[in-house]
Order: sequence, then C-alpha cells, then structure tokens
Amino acid sequence: MSQTDKGLAAYITVTAAYWAFMLTDGALRMLVLLHFHTLGFSAVQLAYLFLLYEFMGIVTNLSAGWVAARFGLTFTLYAGLAAQIVALVALAQLDPSWSVATSVVFVMCVQGLSGVAKDLSKMSAKSAVKVLAPTEGGGLFRWVAILTGSKNAVKGFGFLLGAGLLAVAGFQTAIWTMAVVLAVILAGTFAFMPSGLPTGKKSAKFSQVFSKDRNINRLSLARMFLFGARDVWFVVGIPIYFYSVLSDGSTDQNRAAFFMIGTFMAVWIILYGLVQGLAPRILNAKDKSTPEVVQSAITSVAALTVIPVALAVAVWVEVPGLTLVVVAGLLLFGFVFAVNSSVHSYLILAFTSAERVTMDVGFYYMSNAVGRLIGTLLSGLSYQLGGLPLCLMTAALMAAASTLAAMRLR
Repeated sequence: MSQTDKGLAAYITVTAAYWAFMLTDGALRMLVLLHFHTLGFSAVQLAYLFLLYEFMGIVTNLSAGWVAARFGLTFTLYAGLAAQIVALVALAQLDPSWSVATSVVFVMCVQGLSGVAKDLSKMSAKSAVKVLAPTEGGGLFRWVAILTGSKNAVKGFGFLLGAGLLAVAGFQTAIWTMAVVLAVILAGTFAFMPSGLPTGKKSAKFSQVFSKDRNINRLSLARMFLFGARDVWFVVGIPIYFYSVLSDGSTDQNRAAFFMIGTFMAVWIILYGLVQGLAPRILNAKDKSTPEVVQSAITSVAALTVIPVALAVAVWVEVPGLTLVVVAGLLLFGFVFAVNSSVHSYLILAFTSAERVTMDVGFYYMSNAVGRLIGTLLSGLSYQLGGLPLCLMTAALMAAASTLAAMRLR
C-alpha cells in the first residue's frame, strides 16, 4: 500500500470511528434532556446536567493535545471511545427511586465522563486531518469540511435516534443498546486502524499547550463566543419551548412531542453538517487565499447578530404562524453558523504547524468548550428568567462579541 493510500485509509478509519461516537453523543443528549424534563426537572436543573460535560471538555482539550503529542493520536482516539462506553454503562445504573438532587449529581458526573470522551475523540479526528490531508488544491479545507460536516450530520441523526429510542424502547434499553454498538465499533477500529498517524514524542511538554500565536488566540476567542451564541438557545431553550407548544403532558402527546423535537434538532444538525461540508464550494475557497477566507469568517458571523434579534422580537410580539417563523429563522441561523464554523475549523489548521497541531487544536477546542459551557448555563438561566426571547437576545450579544474577535484576525 502506498503512503497516499495509507493516509486515506487512516482518514477513513478515523472518520468512521468519529461518526460512531457522535451518533451516540447526539442520542445521549436527547435521551437525557427529554427523559429528565418529563420527570419534572426545571430549565436550570436541565442545564446543570450538561455543565460538567462542557467543563470537562475544557479540561480535556487543554490536556488532550499534550497527551496526543506525547502518546500518539490513536491512543487518544481509543481512549475517547472507551470512556464513552463506560459513561453509557454507568448511566444505565440510574435508579428512578433516587432523589432529584442525587440524580442530578450522578448524571452530571456521568456526563462529565462523556465530555472527556467527546473531546478526546474530536481532538484526535481533527488533528489527524492536518497530518493526512493533501496540501495542494485546497485539500486541507475539503478534508476538514467533509469530516466536520459529516460528523454533525451524523450527530443530527443521533438526536433523532435518541428521541425515537426513548419513545419506543425506554431509557434503560436505549442506553444499553448504544453501549454495545459502540463497543463493537471500538473493537473494529482497533483491529483495522492502519499506520499513518503520529505515534507521539516523549519530549513534549505540557507548557507548550498554550499558544503564543496571536491569530490562534484570537480565533479561539471568536470560537468561544460563536458556540456560546448557538448553545444559549439550542441546549435547553428551544427544546423546552417546543415541548411547551406541542405537549400538554399526557403520555400520547409526550411521545409525539419527543419525535417532533427530536426531528427538528436532527434536521437542524444534519443541515448544519451538510452546509459545513459544502462550505469550500459556497465560499469558492479553492481560489481564495487565507486572508480572503478570514474575511469570510468576519462577514458570516456578523450576520448571526441580526437573526436572533429578529426572532426574539417575533416571539415577543407573537407574530402569526410563530412556530414556523421560529423554525425558519433558526434554520437560517444554522446556515450562516455552519459556514462560519467550517471556516474556523480550516483556519485553526491553516494557522498551526504539523509539529504543534495537537496542542493548538486542543487549545482551540478548549475555547470551543468554554463557549459551550457558558452557552449551556445561560440557556437554562435566560429561559428561566425571560423565556425564548431572552435566550435569543443573549445569543445576539455573543455573536456580536465573536464578530469583534474575528475582526482582529490577521
């Protein structure tokens, strides 16, 4: 097998493992959110369930780059898949007789382990692209866009899968099914992973994780606010809002609401992933320099400031056909968000070097996790205090902050 073929085989194997992980990650999020909402958890309590998940993402991304630089990318990929299996098995032990406080603490801890798993897997897959992608003809942007876009499409199917499994099979059966499937995927990945990924250097120092490159630091700040702007309405606000519109709390309406909420979340993520994959074509990036791609990032994130403001006003005044207006507006938000996110994923790899790739990518996705943590917390708080309009106005403020950070890229 030629070196090129080995690189492609490694890329395909890493991508397939990442797909399997993200399918369970999306399903688990919907299972936890909808299951505990039906148990009577408030918006803030639901947000608490995901806080440790996001916080551990910060810790993991900060250290995972160094771990991968020292022990190799395959090590962190296998560790991420294994940790998710352990998290699923642990969550299956949840006892309905526990108090609300005990259940919240337990699920927070399990979600924390799942957060570690997700970011080990993400950092491994994204860093592998820098090493394996062809350098000519915009190959790096294409490979990044394919991996990131397909991952989010798969995660979207995971949202639908989680809602469907909860409605049809119940919480416990759904969790055990995902654990078994992921264990099979881990075994297959270990068996068929070809050579081609870095094996690590024992001389790598943890202090090297922190980047001294201004572009990487500014891009990381823009990324933090960008994902905060998405999660402030996505994590708690919009699912609970739709549940309040679609269900009166009866069993039959609950099931119908689960499917409809899961379908919306799935469609949003799937379309988001498809747009990410098409971003190089949308921006005609093959014929553009990095400075021109930077300008695209600034332009696209600036548009995200306007959309949530318009939606917040629409919800506040209760315009006719409000649910359709909200759905259409959030899909438009997703289109602009996807283009910007794809540009970010390309820029972090364009700005870094092959020698520092795992550390810079880890630092960058640490900022991503900080944004998700802030967005998750504000999603519960803002919905509790001001409903969906306040969630959307908070999203607009965070998008504006992301625009300011992106404008300082050079």
